[in-house]
Amino acid sequence: MGFGLCNSQSFNAYYSSVVANTSENKILTDLTTFEKFGIKTVGSAALTHTENWITQRYEQLGYTDVILQPFTYRKGTSNNIIITKIGTVYPNTFLIIDAHYDTINGPGTNDNGTGTVLLLELARLLKDIDTEYSIKFIHFSGEEDGLIGSKFYVKNTVIPDQMAIKLVFNIDEVGGVAGLTNDTIVCERDMGNPQSNNAASDTATMSLALLMGLYSNLKTEISKTYASDYMPFEANGHIITGLFEKNESPTNHSIDDNLEHMDVAYFYEVVRGAVGAALEFAQAYETLSLDEQNSLDRLINIYPDATQDFMHIVFKDPLQDQIDFKLMSSLGKEIYSNTINQQNFKFATDFIEKGTYEAVFKIGNKRFVKTIVVD
Repeated sequence: MGFGLCNSQSFNAYYSSVVANTSENKILTDLTTFEKFGIKTVGSAALTHTENWITQRYEQLGYTDVILQPFTYRKGTSNNIIITKIGTVYPNTFLIIDAHYDTINGPGTNDNGTGTVLLLELARLLKDIDTEYSIKFIHFSGEEDGLIGSKFYVKNTVIPDQMAIKLVFNIDEVGGVAGLTNDTIVCERDMGNPQSNNAASDTATMSLALLMGLYSNLKTEISKTYASDYMPFEANGHIITGLFEKNESPTNHSIDDNLEHMDVAYFYEVVRGAVGAALEFAQAYETLSLDEQNSLDRLINIYPDATQDFMHIVFKDPLQDQIDFKLMSSLGKEIYSNTINQQNFKFATDFIEKGTYEAVFKIGNKRFVKTIVVD
């Protein structure tokens, strides 16, 4: 599935309400905890302690699909940590949001405690929010030794499972530099080979830059992707984008990569922008109340044409705004889509196999679903 966003996103008040719950205090607490674990090289007790902490955090948040994926190389054995949140419309298509949690020569509070903590805060905020697309939060290990964990994941999971990936959103080193003016975040686009995924990456990255501006106080700059865990996905033809600090820290890969040399206020703004972007990329929406569901059930009537291969959609009241409509298979495959702007609407079903389908109506920032049968 190709990347479906355009560069025309507008401010979404619902997304903003979620972004507003981003906690600077929780972020600082998590960065402090990450730092205290020490130097997290593969094979070290520090990395194991960090892995256990990350895993426990997701379990405490209520995530039940938390998987450790072991891999072994010259440094030892480590685990990718994979958490899956299932989407309601496209359950088999994934937004991957990733960051590595291993470090080298130091505690790695910026590189990449910031990515690790951003994922944790994002997962906290999205836990009970419905999204059309499924999300995988992935904490890779072995990044500092040559993207070992992400290469293993692509080779041993993505390729054999023929995983449908909407977008890979990589977070690596976004903490800024203490004492400098940190007001710009770099949004990264694919400019390498293969070139078949470059245009879609450009679209995604332009969207990311716009979204970061909508939901944070940061300015944005476009640069290229390189040397992080999105690269194995890029090599496999997937669409990638990412975030990286504008002022690159001089203390990375050293014992001084710690909170003292970061700008936590800047990082907080990065998290806010990334939350807004993730909500848009995953197509988050407000959950209907039972009364709203019952009202829409009475409002919308769907029935087949008695003599021809058509399905009719009739709204009891005249439409005030256009409605986006999708017909989905039981496996989450989009069969048909259109924009409805009239009270009586019909579409041909002669190309659709007999079976049970979900009719998904996007009404404002909410979704309404009705089951229909094509026979």
